[in-house]
Amino acid sequence: MKRNLILLLCVAFCCGFITAQKNNKNGKSTQKESFSVSCVAFYNLENLFDTIDDPNNSGDDEYLPDGPNRWTGMKYRSKQKNMAYAISQIGTDVTPVGAVIVGVSEVENKGVLEDLVKQPALQPRNYQVILEEGPDHRGIDVGLLYNPTYFTPTATKAYPLYVNGELMRTRLQLLVSGYLQGEKIHVIVNHWPSRYGGEEASRPNRVAAALSVKAICDSLYNREPKAKIIIMGDLNDDPYNASCAEALGAKKEKSEVEPQGYYNTLWKTLDKGIGSLAYNGQWNLFDQIIISGNLANADRSELSFWKAEIFNRPFLVEQEGKRKGSPKRTFAGGVWTNGYSDHFPTYIYLVKKR
Repeated sequence: MKRNLILLLCVAFCCGFITAQKNNKNGKSTQKESFSVSCVAFYNLENLFDTIDDPNNSGDDEYLPDGPNRWTGMKYRSKQKNMAYAISQIGTDVTPVGAVIVGVSEVENKGVLEDLVKQPALQPRNYQVILEEGPDHRGIDVGLLYNPTYFTPTATKAYPLYVNGELMRTRLQLLVSGYLQGEKIHVIVNHWPSRYGGEEASRPNRVAAALSVKAICDSLYNREPKAKIIIMGDLNDDPYNASCAEALGAKKEKSEVEPQGYYNTLWKTLDKGIGSLAYNGQWNLFDQIIISGNLANADRSELSFWKAEIFNRPFLVEQEGKRKGSPKRTFAGGVWTNGYSDHFPTYIYLVKKR
């Protein structure tokens, strides 16, 4: 298909569709076409713990009423309200139904997500929850929220991470397969090992995580050569780091991506100095959404990639002080700030010709 189709935001708020203008070789408008649009997002919820002591998890000790953070019911409810509002706003500038799939990380258990989707800001969407408990040493997990009106899951599998043959006490890699706009897709939600001990020393763990994801994708390709895959998560690395660019092989340029290769939808965004989290005044883009070539370069008559963004709206941003411009987090300097997360959400739009 000729790549002279320019998507224009014209009529997005009535029914979740967009119109597009098709230009001829001379750049003149020839016709308008209509597309259905779906928003798919990822959000690190920054330590969404409940207030209940889990005797099997010492990692929740700081998030208890008598713990260092004095994590009371009031703070928990406020955190839930804030996160629900943030999620409810993602994607609504294009489609009124917002994000139909939301991968999440840093959640203690399925219960905190069930509380989240019951919040007034999210309740109308009837989000359903998928989460598998993993072996992480802090007791945090990844999960998936989905709107069953638009996405129908058919299979779920969670993969532990092994490094040098040993189980690592980190987050599982959650694979959810299902149907979106009548087409099968596969979503892999990640939260790769941290940079604790330094980026270089911890690098092999994230490379191992990338290779694990690649193995999952290879397995999908063996069964479905044209599989459409979305890899999302807090990867604790930037797009140019070895785990993403080399081990996984995710490319910056969509034109360089083979059908069973990978396109990093937000690499160019980081090149512009825009990130999803800030550390010591420097922006990183750990919250990545990487898609298979089968999705990145699909014909518009199929489910295909349109664009990717970072959701950094003003209400999520520190407006003053030494952290001005960075994500407004729940705690800053040990003080509860009633914020959101130390990460911004990221999201992509997928479109299909009607």
